[in-house]
Amino acid sequence: MSEKQLIDEILEQKHIAVAGVSRNSRKFGTIVYEHLKKNGYNVYPLNPNMESINGDRCYADVASLPSEVTALVTVTKPEITLQLVNEAAARGGISYLWMQQGSQSDEAVAAAEAHGIKLMQRKCIMMFAEPVKSVHSFHRFLLKLFGKYPK
Repeated sequence: MSEKQLIDEILEQKHIAVAGVSRNSRKFGTIVYEHLKKNGYNVYPLNPNMESINGDRCYADVASLPSEVTALVTVTKPEITLQLVNEAAARGGISYLWMQQGSQSDEAVAAAEAHGIKLMQRKCIMMFAEPVKSVHSFHRFLLKLFGKYPK
């Protein structure tokens, strides 16, 4: 499967959890959560230190997510990402994982692959989750210009 096909498959999921949401609206986890929610996804924020965000319940861990969640985006420290991968594998039902740049580690990648979770890493979800705006649109343009946009 090509990178672009995997990206498209992940973005076809309608129930996506985002780990790393914050009370700070400028933090990237919150930006991803808000963008996906605004654009028609059922988004489930994950943060063990928050009860809610913008009126939505925050989930403390992967095990507590509703069964319809099939994809997880991590915007967390690499050691937390590894924990989340293991939680997703134990829970079952999460077939897709997007490790936002900076959240991946060799251990987390190996764990996802070992558990058969389809994985996207080293790419910014904001360059692919339509509509792509602002600096992400410019970055996408540059990738296309220099032939580095996934095909």
